[in-house]
Amino acid sequence: MSIAQKSLSPRAWADLGLLSLIWGGSFLAVRIALDEIGPLTSVAHRVGWAMVLLWAYVLIRRLPVPRTPQVWFAFMGMGLLNNVIPFSLMAWGQLHIETGLTSILNAATAIFGVIAAAIFFADERLTLRRVIGVSLGFFGVATAIGLTFLTQFDLRSMGQLAVIAGTMSYALAGVWARKTLSGLRPEVAAAGMLTGSSLVMIPLAMMVEGPISLSLTPSTWLAIGYYAVIATAAAYLLYYRVLAMAGAGNLMLCTLTVAPIAIVLGAVVLGEALPLRAYVGFALLALGLLVLNGRLGRKKTVHDSPCGA
Repeated sequence: MSIAQKSLSPRAWADLGLLSLIWGGSFLAVRIALDEIGPLTSVAHRVGWAMVLLWAYVLIRRLPVPRTPQVWFAFMGMGLLNNVIPFSLMAWGQLHIETGLTSILNAATAIFGVIAAAIFFADERLTLRRVIGVSLGFFGVATAIGLTFLTQFDLRSMGQLAVIAGTMSYALAGVWARKTLSGLRPEVAAAGMLTGSSLVMIPLAMMVEGPISLSLTPSTWLAIGYYAVIATAAAYLLYYRVLAMAGAGNLMLCTLTVAPIAIVLGAVVLGEALPLRAYVGFALLALGLLVLNGRLGRKKTVHDSPCGA
């Protein structure tokens, strides 16, 4: 999980910007779908349709498909940690907080990822730079949430805590992937992960929220199509291309640019207005991420391994 510093080509910058736009729009799309369907059903649509598309890609490219039970067990674990748990928690959280605030809290994924790596991997110890970055990140999250509001323990507070819990699950997914899925083609790993997610989410959504209806309004189908086809299936493929071109460290810049896009879309489309503390918290969180990225606090002549988790 070492952080890389690569010089970016114009193509890499363009793909990085496109990925940020896609992921930034996903928060709005999910919120629109939640006006008609439940959070678990929205996740079932997301992983189900994305699974179909990614397996189609794997078959067209004739990529080798693993058959051992150990690998499929790993897919199931990855699906739970990287899709089922965080997608469900964040979708439920979006029922009670703004899309922009959801995207800000989602940026804490990188902070928890550093902590999880330090706990589970001997080569990912917490250096002084990482401690500073993580501390700034935690301070930013606390500021964005507003700790005094958590004492009220209402649905809004619960929604914020649900999103934070989702980011922790993302962090554990990074650990799980490094331990169990190394050596696999990323497209195959993503398709397998979404298969594990679908095997859990579709029955779960039907048990909790009732049969999954396909008789939905056009706006809901557009939202589902966006966050399932573009922001999940296509974004996974774009993500790995950007990772190869830009390195893991530069890819962290997406974390900084997704939130402003989601905030603007939420304000323009949904008329959302965030409190000042949310913007101050995001600024502190962004500063922490820049420190972790290595763009602040160390010389540019230092280069890390180009491989992320």
